[in-house]
Amino acid sequence: MKLDQLSPDRVALRPGATVMRLARMGSFHQSRLSFMRVLLRRLKSENWRFERRAFEIDGKGVGHAVYTMHGPERSYSLVAFAHDLPPEQRSDRVIATAWDTTFTLFDGLPSELDIERLSRNVPLQEAGRVTSSELTVSRANRSARLFDHVVYCLSRGAQPDAAQIDAVGYLMRTTAVYGSGKLGAADRESICDRPEFAAPFQAEMLTVFLIRGFVLDLVEHLAKVKGGERAATVDPALRRRFGIGNSTGLGMAPFLINHPILLNNWITARETALARVRALPVISPVEDEAFRTMLRRGRRNIDEWHSEHPIQRGKIAELKADLDRLDAHVESGALVGALPWDRLYRWAETALSLEGQELLVALMMEPYGALVDDLPMRMSADETAGFRIEGGMTVARLREILERDYAWALGIDWDRPEAQARAWYVSAEKLEPRLGERHLEPVAAYEQPLAPGRDAALLFEALKGEDADTRVADLLLRLPEHRHILRRVQIAARHPYAEIRDNTVGADVLPIDLLRAKLSFFGACHFDPRSDRWVRINMFRNAPFPHELAEIEFAGWTYPDLPEVPS
Repeated sequence: MKLDQLSPDRVALRPGATVMRLARMGSFHQSRLSFMRVLLRRLKSENWRFERRAFEIDGKGVGHAVYTMHGPERSYSLVAFAHDLPPEQRSDRVIATAWDTTFTLFDGLPSELDIERLSRNVPLQEAGRVTSSELTVSRANRSARLFDHVVYCLSRGAQPDAAQIDAVGYLMRTTAVYGSGKLGAADRESICDRPEFAAPFQAEMLTVFLIRGFVLDLVEHLAKVKGGERAATVDPALRRRFGIGNSTGLGMAPFLINHPILLNNWITARETALARVRALPVISPVEDEAFRTMLRRGRRNIDEWHSEHPIQRGKIAELKADLDRLDAHVESGALVGALPWDRLYRWAETALSLEGQELLVALMMEPYGALVDDLPMRMSADETAGFRIEGGMTVARLREILERDYAWALGIDWDRPEAQARAWYVSAEKLEPRLGERHLEPVAAYEQPLAPGRDAALLFEALKGEDADTRVADLLLRLPEHRHILRRVQIAARHPYAEIRDNTVGADVLPIDLLRAKLSFFGACHFDPRSDRWVRINMFRNAPFPHELAEIEFAGWTYPDLPEVPS
């Protein structure tokens, strides 16, 4: 159905009070709107061409390579540097000084002089500098056990063990993918008008996509050096089971709090997609079959999702039960009749857990690319222009907004120790965000402004003695300490999904919920928390490689293929 055929009165977005709770956000799944999938759809639809322009790697795995994607108007080149890193120097910490591989995404085709310049800077990462010709800077370390296993097997002419591949999932894991002006790279605003970068994080996703191809080529090269003519290459189907790993901790957690307008745009796109599908009056046989197929593939994906973390293991078990209920409900005829998707979602609200509800949201989008694939172009935000405080707003109006949008925060007793048990700060030693115990550690003096609920409650308390007609500008002249939260409140008044509606410094806060929400928009499928503060993921697993884009169908590559049934 075309967008102009949708009935506006049926397209109701879920309210922020429902969506913006951490427990729900921590149950988000990847979808058609996720940035990895947006990238590959564009590369395929526009017939981007891949070229390996250089692969000058020696027998020890040291050297450089250049991988280029040629688009309709521009080309982008991954310049990769491989190093011989002693195992004792291998660390995933931000303060590390050496890595197995380092990378940059070059805007165009690098010359020999460019590569020489980059070779003196990119391997140093934070200690080096790049220019506006570079769009991202990244680094990655080997998963030593699986990397060595694959090289050994291939060098003997054998394929690596599929069980070991599935257990780890990647040969290397990135420890950072920097963009947006980091280390001297091009600022986001200098490339945001390019169609290929209109959606968020597309340069970063392209970097990781090309890194994955380089890593597989590197492991096959080392096997060839070791085994000579008898060495094998990885079987194509097995090859696609390798992704790029990533361990993400508290460094990413503040992002969603610090970028409220961007967060609003991400959630708005997702909720708009859901509303569009729910508004469809009927379902066609083709759409019905597509959904059932993706439901089966989604179930297989969950069956391959393993975690040692007790909370996540419980959520996976609950999700499997949800899918059993969902499958039975669909088979009973749930999609027959008028407004099938709206009825199915309303059923899920009471029949499924939050994990199950949010997976259903993602699965419902799968048959409707023509209906929802325009939305990622709306997910970026121009945050460079800033947000000017509306100084003419009255205290009366400000109170109304606080009572409407921050009722959840005003209902918390902030004098209870549990309400402010935590404090966000930046570690001077590790140079990373940390979440400290406010009442046990001397961290309060270093606290970052990452408790908007508490600060909104403090602002509301400060308004009690103010005249209703007092202007915000006059208020801030006397109470400038409330400027940051007043700005957020005005942003939230215009952007219904800008604020997370939970206490981010309470005793029960789970930072992995913040990580999960952001990583689902990246396109991660399996989340493996190692604590409540860091999580392992895999990127581009099951995806085609750059040289396969023209030949392979990958609309649903994030979910594993179903086994063929003999006729």
